Amino acid sequence: MDGFEDPENRLLLQPWASVCFGESTTLMAKAWFGDAGYALLLSDLNNMWYESADMEVIQHRSKELNKRLTAHASSFLNRLRSLVCPLLEGQKNSSTTFSCQLSPSTLTLHVKSELSGLPFYWDFHCSVAPVEMMFRHFVRPLMAMSLVLQCQVQELASLLLQKDAEIEDYQENGAALSRERLKTQPFKEESFLQTFHTQTLPQACCLGDGHLFTSSLKELYMAVTQEQARSACKRHREASGDSVSCEHVGAQDISEKAVDLPTDGDKTEFQLTSTESVQDTVALTSQTQSARLPIVKSKKKKAKGLFG
Repeated sequence: MDGFEDPENRLLLQPWASVCFGESTTLMAKAWFGDAGYALLLSDLNNMWYESADMEVIQHRSKELNKRLTAHASSFLNRLRSLVCPLLEGQKNSSTTFSCQLSPSTLTLHVKSELSGLPFYWDFHCSVAPVEMMFRHFVRPLMAMSLVLQCQVQELASLLLQKDAEIEDYQENGAALSRERLKTQPFKEESFLQTFHTQTLPQACCLGDGHLFTSSLKELYMAVTQEQARSACKRHREASGDSVSCEHVGAQDISEKAVDLPTDGDKTEFQLTSTESVQDTVALTSQTQSARLPIVKSKKKKAKGLFG
């Protein structure tokens, strides 16, 4: 298997989600389900746990936990996908329960659900993730995201200053607002930053259990990790002399599937359906206007409304 197709690399391209397992355990989680296995990563923002399982592990564990169910490992894999993926998207299933069991070196995530009218059990056995994995999935992407957001703020501040100059020019030529409530004060970057540090920053620093990892930040995280994966793929290709293109690294290869799971006796066949989608590209910053066209001044006229 190519180094950039393994579960851990695929997992890198998935977004983080804040998930409540049980009544009191809330963790940051991300998961990837492929055609031949899965990878799961959990963190309480102090520690990180990881498990990767192939079809052999899935088949063996399913036989241990579900002696009354007989099916191929791929069917159990799709069942797990249909239970975990909606949970990461904030959807809850009343017929499924999740609970965590922690020890000094492991985290076991217990799943209890139903399958064709029979109880279905699964245990995710996660070990403490290496420090390198924490840097790869948390530290490096968040550092890159902070730089991208800083560039975005600087460009927006520059745009606001240009808009203020444009409004001032209109006013000098006799333009006036038709609605006074639309009037704004000129943008002052220094006072804006001071207000941000004293009011917004304290709230943003209360990370808690990760609920502030909003949808827009999830998209930015995926865009950053996809770019990092492309760069790593390029370095790997140059080092090995491989001619395979890295343009589509990170594209989602999981399509909607329907799998029949056979059971003993006259059990009714059922279908498991799951859908995963990942945006391949996300716009990170807007392009700064390099030059401003001169405004041709005309003779002052009587104000007629918003900007005349």
